Amino acid sequence: MSAIPFSLVEQSKAENAVIAQGLKRQDADLIDELIVRYQHRLLRYLLYLTGNREVAEDLFQETWMRVLLRGSQYNGNARFDTWLFTIARNLLIDLRRKRTMVSLDEMCEAAEDERPFEVASDAPNPFDHYKSQEDAERVAEALLTLDPLHREVLVLRFHEDLALDEIAAMTRAPLSTVKSRLYRGLAALKPRVIASEGPMVGRSQVVAKGDRFIQQGRAAV
Repeated sequence: MSAIPFSLVEQSKAENAVIAQGLKRQDADLIDELIVRYQHRLLRYLLYLTGNREVAEDLFQETWMRVLLRGSQYNGNARFDTWLFTIARNLLIDLRRKRTMVSLDEMCEAAEDERPFEVASDAPNPFDHYKSQEDAERVAEALLTLDPLHREVLVLRFHEDLALDEIAAMTRAPLSTVKSRLYRGLAALKPRVIASEGPMVGRSQVVAKGDRFIQQGRAAV
C-alpha cells in the first residue's frame, strides 16, 4: 500500500474513533456537526429506498433519534456513514414488516441469482457519464422504478461511494449477492434510461449511450 492511501486510511480510522468517543459522551456539538455533514446524503438514501418523501422524512428523523439514543453502540470500527445508513435501513425494514409483513430483503430475493462476474474497483463511476442536471434527473427517475434491493445497491455504490464489501456488511448479504444485485440493477436501469430519452434522440445514439453506461457500470464495481 502506498503512503498516501495508508495515510487516508489512518485518518479515517482516527476520525471514526473521535466520533465514537463523542457519541459515547453524547457530545451535542459533535451530533450537530454530524447532522449537518450527513443530512443530505441520508435523506437522499431514504428517498431512493422509499420513493416517498413523507416516509423518508419520518425515517430520517427516527434515524437521528436512534443515533442520539444508541450512539454508544458505535465503536468506530466501521465508517460512520455505513453505520448511519444501516440504522436507517433497519428502520425501513421494521416499517415494511409492520405494514406488509414483507421485509426489504424478501421483496426481490426470489428473482435473484448468484451470477458470478469479475469486477474492478478503480474504474470510472457510470453515474459520472451523466453530467447535466437533466441527465441526473433522468437517472434519478429511472432508479425509482427499479426493484428496491437493486436500487439500494446502486445508490450505495454510486451515490454514497461505499465499497462492495461495505454494502455486503451493511445489508447482511453475501458479497456475491451484492454483485448480482448490482449487475441486475445496472441491466434493468439501461432500458429505463433509454426510454426516458424520448423520440427526439436517434435510436442508435441512445442505444450506444446505454451500452456505454452498462459497460462502465460493470467495470466500476
